[in-house]
Amino acid sequence: MEEVRVLPKKATEDKFNELHNLVTEDFLKRIRSGEATTQDLKAACDWLKTNDITGVAYQGTPLDKLASVIPKVDPELIQHRLYGTKTKPQSR
Repeated sequence: MEEVRVLPKKATEDKFNELHNLVTEDFLKRIRSGEATTQDLKAACDWLKTNDITGVAYQGTPLDKLASVIPKVDPELIQHRLYGTKTKPQSR
């Protein structure tokens, strides 16, 4: 006779919250210590995105400073350069 395997119960909300907290604390520890690798930082960004965490770049905040060094993208200019539209798009 075959033995019936009993599947474990679903994790409780408390266990999920504990795991969520442990992952978040681990990311924070690595980033604060300066030991975070590029892969760690990417994973932390993905973690924030997955959990719908966003930020507002108030003037003078680190997020504002980061946003100021990221090049602005003009979708029309990209389309012009990729597909060679007949007329160059006008500057905004």
